[in-house]
Order: sequence, then structure tokens, then C-alpha cells
Amino acid sequence: MKVIKGKKFLFVGLALSFVFFGCSKKDVVEKSKFIVFQSKVEITTQLEAAAKAYQAETGVEVEVWSTTGDDYFHQLRTRIAANQGPTLFSMGPGSEASELGNYLEDIGDLSFARNISEGLLEKQNGKIVGIPYTIEGFGIVYNKSLVNPAQVRDYDSFAALLQEAKAKGINGFGLSQESYFLIGHILNTPFAVMPDMKAYMERLARGEVKMAETREFQEFAKFYAAIRDYSYNPLEVNYDKECGDFATGKTAAIHQGNWAYGMFADYPLTFEMGLMPFPLLGNDRLAVSVPTVWGINSQAPEAQKKLAKDFLTWLYTSPTGIRYLTAEFGFIPVVKGVTSDTLDPLSAEVSRYAMEGKIIPWATSLYPAGIVDVHLVPAAQRFFTSKMSEAEFLTALDEAWAKANGR
Repeated sequence: MKVIKGKKFLFVGLALSFVFFGCSKKDVVEKSKFIVFQSKVEITTQLEAAAKAYQAETGVEVEVWSTTGDDYFHQLRTRIAANQGPTLFSMGPGSEASELGNYLEDIGDLSFARNISEGLLEKQNGKIVGIPYTIEGFGIVYNKSLVNPAQVRDYDSFAALLQEAKAKGINGFGLSQESYFLIGHILNTPFAVMPDMKAYMERLARGEVKMAETREFQEFAKFYAAIRDYSYNPLEVNYDKECGDFATGKTAAIHQGNWAYGMFADYPLTFEMGLMPFPLLGNDRLAVSVPTVWGINSQAPEAQKKLAKDFLTWLYTSPTGIRYLTAEFGFIPVVKGVTSDTLDPLSAEVSRYAMEGKIIPWATSLYPAGIVDVHLVPAAQRFFTSKMSEAEFLTALDEAWAKANGR
């Protein structure tokens, strides 16, 4: 009986060992993989390559989710709220980050965070919750063979450029149908050239001021009307075609940022390009800011959060990670001491404007969450498909702002 009893205990012990071993193995599998979801389609392929390089160096698998369409933030918010979200994700600083506040991990313990300028970090209640991708700038990307920036300083000279180009069979200025490229980015300038942009936007949200009665927006509507009257219809042009027409000399200038340079890689460019400010009311400053920040899902398991932090540390501090950030992603470095000698011409212009202090902020980070896709785009679409007057367009924008703010 003693022998049988011993065998029984031996069997139970082996069974328990198997169970424990199985759980341990499963745990290792879970801990060796995490998910990244991010909005910048321009770096999707490069980020996937970086993920493979990271796995080769560390053994940790990084699954990169791709976004579909313009509703990235809606997808992210829905997935996180349903507890199906990624561990590491991107978001816009400001309103988007605020809306996701309950899901943002304190990542102030990242070693390299102290080497990033305070003004570039996303903070909530004194805690660091977002690490900047890079700084970016946008304005008018122009063909130096077709546009002299010294001669495009205000509305009259801008409209003249479009008319003269059209007479030569060239499109003078291009937008595209995607939400931010149609209205989100270009609407930044009338806000950003104001003496106190934030105060105005707070008053606008409360309904105390109207764009239709504000000089900067009245001037903006004139520019927008000139684009409608003298350029192609952006609703018929996607981002690829907008950039392709520019790269092949069919369009003299487009409203884009330094991120667009990667779109020109497949074209045999025969001209030099530059990046100049959008000349609303004589503006000579480039719109430069942090476009996107990394956040970590506070609802994710601790082991997953650590994996995400380790990946960010590798990306921003290791030789391989820095090479991807600068050479492959084309990002302007944000960590002090990290430099890049591979900046493309547009990124070099952003860096130059920033160093000279000739920049205006991004009002986009203070837009009500979701306003561009849900409210502003329909107004812009109506403007480009009808004979809507400038005053009617501004009224539509005021109505859109009111709806987005629950009024």
C-alpha cells in the first residue's frame, strides 16, 4: 500500500508539474508579444521593419496594427473601451489625449523622457503620459522651378499664383480629399496667427465669438474660395494623386507637411522643393508642433506595459532604433543629443524654422475631439460641390463648431 501511495503522490506531483509548466510556458508566450496601433500611415512599412529588427535583437514580437481610413481615433477609442485595445498606441496631443485620460499610463519613468524638452511632452495632472514622435511642420510644399516664395506673401499674390499657373495648364495649388488634408490642417492658420489663439478657441467653444465675424477667418475664406475657383476639385483627388501630381510637375504647390516627402521616393524628381508658410494676412511663420505622441494603455497587464516601455526605450536610445526614427521614419529627433544628418529637404526646413523661432502653433491639438471628420469635412465638401459663398461657408464652420461642442 505504501508503494501504491507513493506512486499516487508521484503521479499527482508530475501532473501538477505539468500544469505549472504549461502555465509558465503560456505566460512566457504572452509576455513576449505586444500590440502597437498607430495613425501615421506614412511610416507603417518602416515601423513593421523596426518591429522585426527589435524582435531579432530581443526576441520580443511586436504586432503592428494598421489603421483603415480616416477614423483612426474612433477605432482606437472603441477598442480600448471594449478592453480590446493595443498596449502601445498613438494619439494627438491635447484634446485626444485628454479624452483618453483614463486609459493613459504614467510613463515618466522612461529613462530618456528627461532628455526631451518639457514643452514637447504630453502631461496630465503633472504626469507624463505621452512621448512625442517628432516635431513636424506644415504649410505650402512648393516646386522651386514654378514658385518663388518671396512673391507669395498675401491673398492677392496667392490668388495670382493660382491664376497664372492655370493659364499655363498647371494646377497652382492642391489639397486632397482626406479629412485633415482637406480642411483640418489648412484651418489651423487663422487660429494660429492670432495673438492669443487658446483664449479665442475657448471663447469660440462657448459661442462668445464667431468665425464669420473674425478677420482672420474672413481672410481664410477668401483663400479657400481661390483654391475652389482656380484649382482642381480636391474631393476628386486622394493623397497619393495629390503628391504624385506635385512630384511630376503637374501641380506647382500643395498644402502638406514634411511627412509628405516619403511619398516622392518613387518618382524621378527633376526639381528642388521647399516648404513655406501659408501667407494668410502676410504670415511668414511655419506651423510647427508635436503632431502625435505615444501612449501606453493603463488597462493592459503590467507585463505588457513593461514590454511597451522597453520598446520605446529601444526606439529612442539604441543605435538601431535611432536609425529607424531618423533615416527610415524621417523624423526630426526630439531627444537632446540625438542628431540626424539624413533629414530630407522638407524636414530640414522645419528644423530651420524651429531653430529661428519662426513658428506658429498647431490649433489642431485644441480642436474638439472628432470635429474634423464628423463636422468640418461635410462643410468643406459642400463648399467644393456648390456655389456656397464665403460668408455661408464661415457660417457652416460656426455651426460645425457649435455641434462639436454640444451647443
